[in-house]
Amino acid sequence: MTLWLIIVGMSLATFGQRASFLLLPARVQLPALLRRALRYVPAAVLTAIWAPELLLQKGVLSLALGNERLLAGIVAIAIAWRYRVTFGTIIAGLVALHLFDWMF
Repeated sequence: MTLWLIIVGMSLATFGQRASFLLLPARVQLPALLRRALRYVPAAVLTAIWAPELLLQKGVLSLALGNERLLAGIVAIAIAWRYRVTFGTIIAGLVALHLFDWMF
């Protein structure tokens, strides 16, 4: 029973936090510091997703040249930085991953 109360309580807390941005009246403004900080959330979330995939092999940090995911990630990051084309970045990363996988 306690587990279900925790699940329901956390569900309500999560829903309340997410709905607060949509349900607040228009006259209520977020502080400028919070608005500036919220601009970095997408980059932080995406980094939290891809960084472990590139840097870890079987749960261990791997910065060696044999880490084909890391090498392909470096290629994809370079393409994204230079050309700023999402589809091109994806294609370049996948091609590099398959090339490095074949080479090693």
